[in-house]
Amino acid sequence: MTKRLSRRTVLKGVGCAMGLPLLEAMVPGRSLFAAETKPPLRMAFVTFPNGAIMDAWKPEGEGSAFKLSATMQPLADLQSEITLFTGLAQDNGRSHGAGAGDHARSSASLLTGAHPVKTSGANIRVGQSVDQAAAERVGHLTRLPSLEIGIERGRDAGGCDSGYSCAYSNAVSWKDATTPMAKEINPRLVFERLFGGKQQDNKSLVRRTRVRQSVLDLVSQQAADLTGRLGQGDRQKVDQYFTSVREIEQRISRAADHKQVERPEMDLPEGVPDDLVEHIRLMYDLVALALQTDSTRVVTYMLANEGSNRSYKMAGVNDGHHELSHHREDKDKVEQLRKIDLFLMTEFASFLKKLKSTPEGSGSLLDNCMVLYGSGLSDGNRHRHDDLPIVLAGKAGGSIQSGRHIRLASETPLNNLFLSMLDRMDAGMPTLGDSTGRLTALEG
Repeated sequence: MTKRLSRRTVLKGVGCAMGLPLLEAMVPGRSLFAAETKPPLRMAFVTFPNGAIMDAWKPEGEGSAFKLSATMQPLADLQSEITLFTGLAQDNGRSHGAGAGDHARSSASLLTGAHPVKTSGANIRVGQSVDQAAAERVGHLTRLPSLEIGIERGRDAGGCDSGYSCAYSNAVSWKDATTPMAKEINPRLVFERLFGGKQQDNKSLVRRTRVRQSVLDLVSQQAADLTGRLGQGDRQKVDQYFTSVREIEQRISRAADHKQVERPEMDLPEGVPDDLVEHIRLMYDLVALALQTDSTRVVTYMLANEGSNRSYKMAGVNDGHHELSHHREDKDKVEQLRKIDLFLMTEFASFLKKLKSTPEGSGSLLDNCMVLYGSGLSDGNRHRHDDLPIVLAGKAGGSIQSGRHIRLASETPLNNLFLSMLDRMDAGMPTLGDSTGRLTALEG
């Protein structure tokens, strides 16, 4: 007979702690404890820089009878899982008398809805972001209140855009008006943050890495004891989860080894892949693990810093992203940007499919998530902050009627959507940034 397990069951080894996905053995009898059977809701924000080519982004039609655009084609198998919006804006990304600096303002305002103070010094100020508003209210329910990750480190000081501090371009998550949340770009360090591990100096870290046991090896005895107490369905779920963890560990190790061989002269953090595609995918997989194990319910993931001029050679684009975004209607540059948009969307779609294929409760992990994908600019050429490219994936436990294109009144504050997302997380606030109310259209 299968024994009941606590939802908070954790496998522990020396210096590590490993959360588990929701198992049937954690769910009490539905008739007596119906409220406890409901999986937790999570929110994640995936951001990309420099806007998008909007005529290749916008769908045709409204409501449930919409047709995906060229850039959206990777989401074709997920059309019933997503909600697209037309009309959302972040007004505080605009100048309002501060002059140039739209890129810095777009990232600083994206999740805050606040206008950043123009400074390249230490007196930065913008506002609390939606993810940190959620973490402040529900973060105590998980081991990590929130997780902030990215692909590019960026400069820590000085100005990055027309007199604006680099802090504005390098962060979308703000704990409060003056405190940006530092993002982690090293997959190994993200992994160790999720599964434990003591902080050590560099020499100790190198020595420990050489003899490092797998997290799964460290908890192997507890894992064996656990699986012996589970039913067949739970054993399969745990096996699938352990396989995923093992695969990520191996990929991180391979990426680190490859880096040391190919580019030993570069002083990069251990575990950061040279291959951009592998880096992006590793971080997505770590987000999926973080959400699956309920290690945190709040995540931000910056695919690049705002104004990034990285090239995407894997997508056939050799020129810099930011440089191309000022295309002045040059057809060749526009086509290059469409390729970048499509590449990033393809990777996002793969991430959503992973969430969709992960069973949880009576549905999938994606069913219990709200994953927003978007940018603080629409047309990067003209630095427009209205009609933003925004996709919301997931059904928030059934409280969102997905599979629709919602056309809103022009200049609808993006923060209205954020308020509605916070409500679903039981982290409601009366206002956030420049919000004017809830986005009731989410409910159909």
